[in-house]
Amino acid sequence: MLSVGAYSQGEPANRPFSASGATMNELKKILAVVDPTVADQPAVRRAAWLAKQSGAELELLVCYYNEYLSGDRLFDSPSLEKARDEVIENHEKHLETLAEPLRSDGIVVKTSALWDHPLYEGIVRRAIETGSGRLVNVTHHHSVDTRALLTNTDWNLIRTCPIPLWLVKPQEVAESPVFVAAIDPMHQNDKPAALDDEILHVAKDIADKVHGEVHAFHAYDPRIAVATATANAYIPVSLPFDEIEQQMHEDHAKRFKEITTFHKLADDNAHLVAGLTHEELPLIAEKLKADVVVMGAVARNRWKRLFIGATAERTLEDLPCDLLIIKPDWFQTPVGLENHEAA
Repeated sequence: MLSVGAYSQGEPANRPFSASGATMNELKKILAVVDPTVADQPAVRRAAWLAKQSGAELELLVCYYNEYLSGDRLFDSPSLEKARDEVIENHEKHLETLAEPLRSDGIVVKTSALWDHPLYEGIVRRAIETGSGRLVNVTHHHSVDTRALLTNTDWNLIRTCPIPLWLVKPQEVAESPVFVAAIDPMHQNDKPAALDDEILHVAKDIADKVHGEVHAFHAYDPRIAVATATANAYIPVSLPFDEIEQQMHEDHAKRFKEITTFHKLADDNAHLVAGLTHEELPLIAEKLKADVVVMGAVARNRWKRLFIGATAERTLEDLPCDLLIIKPDWFQTPVGLENHEAA
């Protein structure tokens, strides 16, 4: 079948890509995903703000696919190929109209329109091709009660994008943005210790560039210690539950203090909470008037598909702000580097 090339700049990558292939705490390039079906583009505004503040290069991307033009249902033909070319060209023209005001504001902007599917795979492939050390911005949708409704593309990007992924809500950030780094110093939920350092490094690096501040957050569930002690009591005994909970608090406080001290965070910017993460993180984000929560993706098995984890999935929908997701350094995307242009 005939294929449609991407109208874009950048050399393709012909190698596997993992999170460790990017220096995550360096912000040099930003890839902003444009939704061609809507007029309002929160992701573009956020990406332009970030590029302006940091001096990073910005690329605006439309990834598009239409099965009726793909040649899947019928034999491919020159007329279908021409139609695909025209669609991509029109998207490129639209991207240029978005780019021109940003260039006038001093931002270096490139544009790319490509034909690929599934959409999330096309976005990941373009992110890899454009080089390392950048963020991908996609838009998070709201219902009338402000609950976030993530699309299938959003969820698949969370699971497969090997570089820091910024999910944007349609609201402006503060002049001095607040970043909340959600860490897990006890390394629960199969979360590698190095990921906490990366979360804090990324949060601090971006905060420095945009004149913001960083808070660290960790929640622990005291019921876990009580349940463990109860399960290990083979005969009926009177367990000192208060002492067990206090010991758990001290253990978490010690580890949390070690990592926040290492990253030079003030005590007032370190928040250790007894409770469930998916309940407490949205509350602390609301209390601090956070602009961005930085969170790590959690994997059950590094050799299988990466899932963000039940706790994070329950948290995402209720956050009142943007979300920046960081992958473990060993993560390798399952997305292949060859596109499915007309397949």
